[in-house]
Amino acid sequence: MAAHPSEHPHVVVHAPALDGSRRVTLGEEPLGIATHVDDVAEILRLADLYVTDVEESDLVEWQGGGPDDWPGLSRHHEA
Repeated sequence: MAAHPSEHPHVVVHAPALDGSRRVTLGEEPLGIATHVDDVAEILRLADLYVTDVEESDLVEWQGGGPDDWPGLSRHHEA
């Protein structure tokens, strides 16, 4: 069943997995796996959900930590 157009999509960035990656879902639908906050924005873009600021958007729920919580992965993105 599709969401009513007036409803905001409910995107969830799940708690980090053991490897630090985080699942991104829209309701019950899996959208992808993110390893950085930029991945979340790209996953949403590919799903035609244009969220300008995934860190502050009311459409995105961060579970198990905020947009800066990528345990074990932060070193890989510092170059």
